[in-house]
Amino acid sequence: MQAKIRQLLKEKNAVLLAHNYQPPEIQALADICGDSLELSIRAADTDADVIVFCGVHFMAETASILSPQKTVLLPRTDAGCPMADMITPAALKARLAALPEMPVVTYVNSPAAVKALSTICCTSANAIEVVRSLAADELLMTPDRNLARNTARHTDKTIHLWEGCCPFHDLLSVADVQSARAAHPQALFIAHPECDPRWWKWLTQP
Repeated sequence: MQAKIRQLLKEKNAVLLAHNYQPPEIQALADICGDSLELSIRAADTDADVIVFCGVHFMAETASILSPQKTVLLPRTDAGCPMADMITPAALKARLAALPEMPVVTYVNSPAAVKALSTICCTSANAIEVVRSLAADELLMTPDRNLARNTARHTDKTIHLWEGCCPFHDLLSVADVQSARAAHPQALFIAHPECDPRWWKWLTQP
């Protein structure tokens, strides 16, 4: 099966992308493994005619945006991201109508139609820099509330939150962290900005 897949990719001049979340057997078949935006950027630099994206829907959309001349295939068209599904263009338009005019900063892990309504997009790594670059003192940040809260504590801007989150990051509990720290007291504790703000107090502790 692996040989057949690799042969088909060669025949179609296709590049196979596998997100870091994919099982090892999928990553082993891939031409490129990595994070979602990284994969789209690297695929755009290839001479492939076809991109096969083993990821979720918004990732394939991003690849299509960066490589409009390429055909992008999503093996599972029902592969969605719970956080990305927590915001829609209609809901964003309604929220903006209820707020004073302000920029919208949208996390790149969002639907393309939502990105189109936004002022600028950000990654989890550059969210603080992106928000600081805006002249406005007040803005709406979507769709991840935890990323927005983390960004807000590093800026002096007023950030309105969208009540969305990655449930897999958000549902990790304080008890989970305490248990892991007890089992590995010398380990360095790091947390993704999508995680619950209750964890921040541990980030500066030895």
